[in-house]
Amino acid sequence: MKTVVNSWNEWDPLKHVIVGVADGCCIPPSEPASEAKIPADSDMLGMHGPRTQDSVDKANAQLDAFAEIMRKRGIVVDRPTPIDFSKPIATPDWENGSSFGCMPPRDVILTVGSEMLEATMSYRSRWFEYLCYRPLLSRYYDEDSNMRMESAPKPRLNDASFKSGYLSENITIQARLAMVADKNFVTTEVEPLFDAADVLRFGRDLFVQHGFTTNLKGIDWLRRHYRDHRVHALNFPGDPYPIHIDATFTPLRPGLILNNPERALPNDQQGIFKKNGWEIVEAARPAHNQPPPLCYSSVWLSMNVLVLDPKTVCVEASEVHTIDQIDKLGMEVIPVPFRDAYPFGGALHCATTDVYREGRCEDYFPHQ
Repeated sequence: MKTVVNSWNEWDPLKHVIVGVADGCCIPPSEPASEAKIPADSDMLGMHGPRTQDSVDKANAQLDAFAEIMRKRGIVVDRPTPIDFSKPIATPDWENGSSFGCMPPRDVILTVGSEMLEATMSYRSRWFEYLCYRPLLSRYYDEDSNMRMESAPKPRLNDASFKSGYLSENITIQARLAMVADKNFVTTEVEPLFDAADVLRFGRDLFVQHGFTTNLKGIDWLRRHYRDHRVHALNFPGDPYPIHIDATFTPLRPGLILNNPERALPNDQQGIFKKNGWEIVEAARPAHNQPPPLCYSSVWLSMNVLVLDPKTVCVEASEVHTIDQIDKLGMEVIPVPFRDAYPFGGALHCATTDVYREGRCEDYFPHQ
């Protein structure tokens, strides 16, 4: 069956998806984009080099099982083609000791309607990651005459793109939160920067987190690119590491969103949702006090769920509080063991990107 590319939101019935792989994943050396994003007490500090084969095998086992769950429900699943992430990489402006990996396709590829867009990315270590998805995108382009294969302008990511000395080693969490509340992030506005995982799709409206991985110029680029859409910037001042929106603000179905209670959407940004009858519900607490070892992400990956349709949600199997909350909201929950995959780039939403969901572009926010 030939590919059709079509996906307008996060909840319409999913029929075709890309699921990442853990093969060859590395912990890259520190770089300007990452220095401000690793907590002072993280076991990631000072670590770099290839992930162990045992950890790769465990992650791949869970990724494969997740893919099989979806195949059994009639969803077509494709997988990216890893490159050699351990090789040093360079441009005329910089050198980096390695790349990262291709477990989280959501970070790199943004599907809006019949277009699949390669994001700029804001880490040097992830500059070449789009290459893992080119074989799939090229095939989709050949099979679907309406598919648009697009790439945002590749950034230089030289020193001008990042604030020098953004954080000192001894900065307190209170000082960091104050900087975030003031929208003082590590990136400058020299060039457009955005990761695809900072974008949530609500039909005609796209909501984009302004933070460490997406700057205002990146949001402006998206606004100019998607001229038939309304693009809104969101901020979550309670997050000391505002990286990707999908463990902070999680739409489950039309009219219902889970919001991380530690990263509440400010009242002045809630207006569009209230005007249009959307309910923003505090997400349940995570079931774990710590992320797995050598994991970039926080315990709030509990919120990083994949909606298969407006009645069905995949949730990490050990996140019992999230499972209970979504069950009480009237949705079927599919538990998916996934904690072994967390260190490779996130949870279930991160590990996927849409190719096809049934449905069309709807206006869920007629009152602007």
